[in-house]
Amino acid sequence: MITVNDIAVNFGATTLFSGVSFVINENDKIALMGKNGAGKSTLLKIVAGINKPSSGNIYAPKEAVIAYLPQHLLTEDNCTVREEVSKAFHEFLSMKNEIDDINEQLTVRTDYESDDYMKLIERVSELSEKFYSIEEVNYDSEVEKVLKGMGFLQEDLDRSTSEFSGGWRMRIELAKILLRKPDLILLDEPTNHLDIESIQWLEEFLKNQAKAVMVISHDRAFVDNITNRTIEVTMGRIYDYKAKYSDYLILRQERREQQQKHYEEQQKMIAENRDFIERFKGTYSKTLQVQSRVKMLEKLDIIQVDEVDSSALKLKFPPAQRTGQYPVTVESLSKKYGDYVVFKDADMVIERGQKVALVGKNGEGKSTMIKAMMGEIDFDGKLEIGHNAKIGYFAQNQASLLDEDLTIFETVDRIAEGDVRTQIKNILGAFMFKGDDIDKKVRVLSGGEKTRLAMVKLLLEPYNVLILDEPTNHLDMKTKDIIKDALKDFEGTVILVSHDRDFLDGLAEKVFEFGNKRVREHFEDIKGFLANKKMESLKEIEK
Repeated sequence: MITVNDIAVNFGATTLFSGVSFVINENDKIALMGKNGAGKSTLLKIVAGINKPSSGNIYAPKEAVIAYLPQHLLTEDNCTVREEVSKAFHEFLSMKNEIDDINEQLTVRTDYESDDYMKLIERVSELSEKFYSIEEVNYDSEVEKVLKGMGFLQEDLDRSTSEFSGGWRMRIELAKILLRKPDLILLDEPTNHLDIESIQWLEEFLKNQAKAVMVISHDRAFVDNITNRTIEVTMGRIYDYKAKYSDYLILRQERREQQQKHYEEQQKMIAENRDFIERFKGTYSKTLQVQSRVKMLEKLDIIQVDEVDSSALKLKFPPAQRTGQYPVTVESLSKKYGDYVVFKDADMVIERGQKVALVGKNGEGKSTMIKAMMGEIDFDGKLEIGHNAKIGYFAQNQASLLDEDLTIFETVDRIAEGDVRTQIKNILGAFMFKGDDIDKKVRVLSGGEKTRLAMVKLLLEPYNVLILDEPTNHLDMKTKDIIKDALKDFEGTVILVSHDRDFLDGLAEKVFEFGNKRVREHFEDIKGFLANKKMESLKEIEK
């Protein structure tokens, strides 16, 4: 049991939150929710012991193991994937080495009556009791099982960690955490770098094998599947719901409606009392009553209504020239690197106005197909981009293509046209750029901030075909909803690669399934696609 007791965090004169108290019980699976900037990541770091609160304290039992996965990592490059992940057992293996070392000393030493000899016996007894109480585990087997669940292939395990991208290194760190079997796992956006298969493997692990978990995630389906409790950070305080995310949304709405009702009643009472004070402040017979009401208003705690997400902000793509009937046509397209075949004889016909999803686990060719469409790679076969097609492409590295010398506002202002120019600040606000943020240079932004800014740019240019490769990483749920609504209303063609099931649901009307070096076409949405296969999850398909 871990106790958070009356903690507060202040930055100068600004209070991020105060009076925060809650208890994390042994099998709690907690979603930490709230808008960006509310203090979720700060609170997670305090529970992890990385940051200190301005006041208050955290209590955890001495033997409790707390493991924390941040959003951004720096990993060393001096060992293989298998060796790096095996560090999860460092404490156990060190214990074994120390026991062996002491036993060796006890064998060769003859000073049986000395204090040093007795101390060695006490130490080896203490270590042995702890060591042999730990369940015997085949460590190599456990390392392989977890890494394969995270999407690594057998041949990846003995490759150097330096050969892997940031997203795959995140998986290596996550594997180390899971193998330690901590009492509390703290995860900050763990699904950003996972494909659907790995996300669902992680869900099963957290539900069935992990002890307590606290997670920040913008993947609505992931959060709903693993949590049984929701803590919302809002306006400097927390609300604790014994409910999973989707139930919390209903309870939160009810709470805000009650707050709004009480706020309006209080404002009416304040107005009536001020009116009374103004009317009778010079009347001798009413002096005591006037003074009483003035004091009452001075002492009154004003009811605050919690922030409401500005999801009502409606984004609309600018009008664009109409394409031909078939913006993208693929015939017998094959791609291989050396002897490795990514896919072969792929056929795809995408009609004007269609919204399609490319699904399949990582490495099966989804991003490769998109690069072929964009003319970035060579291939065998035929691929035609239709008449008048103007493609807006959101790549996974889109953030790196921004002009780093411009400010956030200048980046958007240079491409915005017409009425949308009057909405630039509102649009940036919806993507979590507020106040003085909009004057920051692009070069000082984090990777996530650059990704969001690149998405804003895409929303404002007159494209009639959108190709989006994992567009929702680093976006919160409110922002994803705004983009999803804009894409639903978009009159052009949309090709989506995404592991975000909630984002795809109700948006993609046709599915291209990548797997086993083939591309299969399915004429239904994600739900129909699963139903036709008599399956409940994309994990089953990807197997």
